[in-house]
Amino acid sequence: KEHNYYIGSRETKNQIKINLKKKKLIFRDYKVNLFKETAKLLNKGKIIAWFQGATEFGPRALGNRSILAKPFPSEIRDHVNNNVKFREYFRPFAPAVLEENLFDFFEINQMSPHMLIACNVKKNKEKFIPAVVHIDKTCRVQSVSRKLNYKFWQLINEFKKISGIPILLNTSFNIKGQPIVNNSSEAIECFLKYNIDYLAIDSFIVEK
Repeated sequence: KEHNYYIGSRETKNQIKINLKKKKLIFRDYKVNLFKETAKLLNKGKIIAWFQGATEFGPRALGNRSILAKPFPSEIRDHVNNNVKFREYFRPFAPAVLEENLFDFFEINQMSPHMLIACNVKKNKEKFIPAVVHIDKTCRVQSVSRKLNYKFWQLINEFKKISGIPILLNTSFNIKGQPIVNNSSEAIECFLKYNIDYLAIDSFIVEK
């Protein structure tokens, strides 16, 4: 049985737009091409804050309040740790993978939608996703279901079309020592204050 864990607070598109305008930010509304445009930015090595729908329930960011990057090269991990999240250099990031490709990359026998299971990456796949593989060759993987999180699934799928890799680096939308952002005002403040390249919030893409 599948459980919906995207049950937290959410805001209307209009409220988000009001908050963006308050900060006099430059943004565009990608009503049709949000996923394709965001995937292009990720493939260029940009760091994306991804704020969509209702807040997820539980201890992990599961694709609605996330900071995202491509899973290669390994330097991406160091950049996000050192310059975005300000965490210790050795701390790993999680791979968010299309449910359909989970078993192609990881040694696991079940879905892992809550990002709570650590498993080994397949030896022939590590070279493709080094930024999300820990020093002991394990990953704390999140399998992303089209049914449970259509937007996040679509984004990863568009990234797959461009890069050939059905995986993104997924970490919580916060900075070390702070809680995960909950509303658009917090998301905007975090985006402006730290080294995040773009904010994808509802169908808007915001640049610094």
